[in-house]
Amino acid sequence: MMEWPRGTFAFTVFDDTDFSTVENTKPVYDFLYECGFRTTKSCWVRQPDPEEQGKCPGSTLAEDEYRQWILDLRDRGFEIGLHNASFASSTRQQTKEALETFTRIVGYPPRSFANHAGTRDSVYWGPARLSGVSRLVYNILTRFRNKKLFVGHKKGTPFYWGDLLKEYVTYVRNFTYTEINTIAVCPEMPYENPETPEANMWFASCDGHDLSTFCKALSEERQDQLESEGGCCIMYTHFGSGFVHGGAIDPEFKRLMKRLASKGGYFVPVGPLLDSILEQRGGDNSISRRRRCALSRKWICQKIRMGGTS
Repeated sequence: MMEWPRGTFAFTVFDDTDFSTVENTKPVYDFLYECGFRTTKSCWVRQPDPEEQGKCPGSTLAEDEYRQWILDLRDRGFEIGLHNASFASSTRQQTKEALETFTRIVGYPPRSFANHAGTRDSVYWGPARLSGVSRLVYNILTRFRNKKLFVGHKKGTPFYWGDLLKEYVTYVRNFTYTEINTIAVCPEMPYENPETPEANMWFASCDGHDLSTFCKALSEERQDQLESEGGCCIMYTHFGSGFVHGGAIDPEFKRLMKRLASKGGYFVPVGPLLDSILEQRGGDNSISRRRRCALSRKWICQKIRMGGTS
């Protein structure tokens, strides 16, 4: 069991910035701040041209109001992470400029990162995130349509930026699971994978991708489990998608988060939380091929049961 600097368990959130605007997301962060949570808010840097195709668009650091709000979050103790350079595919040069702009505006490089669905510049994504036979199973289930889609780690392509990922980013998210205690599912995290040398370290998350999934994952029973196990939950979600309606936060989400806050856990952003785990664990951060294959199988089996393999 891990020993946490404060409390008996740890909880944080990596918020993918899909659909996020000041209007639909700021109320959530004001509430989190009041409850004592400090989490990770990812952002996009580059505003795509109108003719570019993008998935799940939202605000970017190119917008004055949004940029100032992101800086306010930083000053209040939230970590600012990256969700690719933009919601549309970005060339190497565009990503390089985005990383430099992010670092200049935020004041530090994006220590934590998660790939955005559908962008060509996503790194070690699609089948490349899997090991062993799970990679073949994934390709069959997706009818091989993603086999050559994600090429951010492929040298010689216009979207390659793997070397920049290694230079700028410390922690990269990979698999999301249904279990609340993330570190019990993946005790190796954060880990180094020799099959993905340009990603420094990987971490896993609990799947709370939308409001209903988040609330289900954080039920009273699961909160008590996390506390009793002295565990660690890194929740994956999209706060910009359905958590706020008409300026009001969903009441069930508020109730569950207030209950969790009352337990007094270790509530820090993703980067500091993973730093704490590394400091306690010490030593070798590698992961065996057997364990990589096991994590891949578990992820793809859960995705099949839930009806998706994205």
